[in-house]
Amino acid sequence: MNPILIIVVISILGPIIGSLIGVIKRPSENFIFNLLSFAAGAMLSISFLELIPESIKLSSTSDCILGILIGLFLCYMLDRFIPHIHKNFSQEQGCSLENTSIFLLLGMFIHHIPEGMSMGVGTVSNIQMSFSIALAIAIHDIPEGICTAAPLFHSNGKRFKSFAISSLTTLPTLIGFAISYFFFQNMSLNFLGIIIAATAGFMIYICADELIPASSFKLSNHSTIFSFMLGVILVIFLGSNH
Repeated sequence: MNPILIIVVISILGPIIGSLIGVIKRPSENFIFNLLSFAAGAMLSISFLELIPESIKLSSTSDCILGILIGLFLCYMLDRFIPHIHKNFSQEQGCSLENTSIFLLLGMFIHHIPEGMSMGVGTVSNIQMSFSIALAIAIHDIPEGICTAAPLFHSNGKRFKSFAISSLTTLPTLIGFAISYFFFQNMSLNFLGIIIAATAGFMIYICADELIPASSFKLSNHSTIFSFMLGVILVIFLGSNH
């Protein structure tokens, strides 16, 4: 199968799987927290072991630092003005109200565009890296799918409609992927290095601001540590097959 097609399929699986779970049966918090921790381990490993070295290789250390700061800043601005899932995601205020779930759904639409762009960046320089990014983000998107589909289903009682609306968050992911895949093909190596570093900054921000705090929320055992390390090991394993 075409590797680009595989990445596209992976990129849409997270929200779809999460949405399906959200309208069937909400999983335990322990399962969700371990899933988030696993995604954090994978995304941080990709950032530090693959994206940042690739950025320095293609451009320079200063370009890499600039890119990381750009990614952090853009993600901060998105987080400041657009609603998103945070450490209290399992207890979103008013999650039983349809208007609140729609508001959260709109926030997901905005946030999924840069996620899709992150997946597409790797196809320009390193297809295996793009595969790793897509897998990590898809895992991270599963809880988000649950948190958009479950309150919708709770408020309207329509399982298929709630699943379909929540699954539509895959569209901005595909749009972001297409933007980076088609528009980043002919850019200079310096600019590409900055974009790759910005992707690292974006993923580091998500892990530090969202995934790691959420994975330890109200969890007294240490299972999330092992989930985190499994995410790290997965990226190392995938990287060894470059």
